[in-house]
Amino acid sequence: MKEQIWNNIERMRAEAPLVHNITNAVVMNNTANALLAAGASPIMAHASEEIDEMVALCGATVINIGTLDRFTVESMKAAIRKANEIGHPVVLDPVGAGATSFRKKVLQDILNAGTPRYIRGNASEIMTMAGLSTKSKGVDSTESSLNSLEAARELSSRVGCIVCVSGGTDLVVQGERVIYLHNGSPMMERVTGLGCTASAILGAFAAVAEDEFMAAVSATSFMGICGEIAVGMAQGPGTLQLYLYDVMYNLTREQFMQCVRISA
Repeated sequence: MKEQIWNNIERMRAEAPLVHNITNAVVMNNTANALLAAGASPIMAHASEEIDEMVALCGATVINIGTLDRFTVESMKAAIRKANEIGHPVVLDPVGAGATSFRKKVLQDILNAGTPRYIRGNASEIMTMAGLSTKSKGVDSTESSLNSLEAARELSSRVGCIVCVSGGTDLVVQGERVIYLHNGSPMMERVTGLGCTASAILGAFAAVAEDEFMAAVSATSFMGICGEIAVGMAQGPGTLQLYLYDVMYNLTREQFMQCVRISA
């Protein structure tokens, strides 16, 4: 599995996929820079007038509900419809799911419009989407990722997608299949939008990997390892973000093999 992940990293870098992002205003610049550093190419396009063309142009679309308005919601629904029509992967990041009734409705409307290939979020977001009662603190999780396993399985089966849960241990779930990834660092929670970055990185891998489940495993592993190495170089959250781009750009096979920790 480790060799397969590294091969996907190399493939993503070689193919430099174009990744369409309908994302939130807080993270747009950070997400674009992370995609560039990792080897992909970002497009941040929200206007409904160009959504169909943009989805067709790019290898994957990432829908992030972090900062919502009625215009971007219509673009999100149009994007998932078009992506389903032409067979392009969609990553849905349900930022702050359950925090407000509006967010709940938006997520249901998106799922009514089409089926994402991936849903990626923290434990509270995934549990909320699965219909379990859970507390949220804004967009932050109050639940352990391991506590969300059954919710992730239920959501994966009901929606028909792969579910990725971020936390102390990251999970990639498809029905009864589950992979545990043990990289990363608690300091990553001190930098806004790194979960959003992880969703965008997943879009890059989804655009090129032949195995859709391994695309999710590869993206999650890549993000965790790069974050972990960057934390070892950083003096705090500010320099962590800068080092993260550098590590994504420079990550070697030797570094990857030394750091990767995966279990099934």
